[in-house]
Amino acid sequence: MILINIYFAWCWFLMGLLSGMIQGLRFHRDDWMGGYNSWPRRLTRLGHIAFFGTGMLNLLFAFTVLLTEIDHDFLTWASPLLIAGAFFMSGICYLSAWRKAFRQLFFLPVLCLVSGTTLFTCALLGHAIQGG
Repeated sequence: MILINIYFAWCWFLMGLLSGMIQGLRFHRDDWMGGYNSWPRRLTRLGHIAFFGTGMLNLLFAFTVLLTEIDHDFLTWASPLLIAGAFFMSGICYLSAWRKAFRQLFFLPVLCLVSGTTLFTCALLGHAIQGG
């Protein structure tokens, strides 16, 4: 189950590199996407870096599970929540760059990522208290 987070993380790193490469073709133009401080340009930069940040979160989650050999029911929920949060974060960033109204959906990735991290932290603390 946890291996999927590793596979996902590496796919997400690749997506971050590819999106950065595509955006990098025009970043040198001052007027690209309305200028450096424009909403679309800021949100595409955020979407690009979110690939790396949420990919790293998934990778660290999986490696921590493997390293600590933790086994808890919360992992059944934490794993897909972290993947869903990563997917929604980058996706909603790019959608919001395209149509500003999509910004109303940012609660989805935040809810997924906070919930997944909370469940995992509880499982990890429970494992530590039990002498794991």
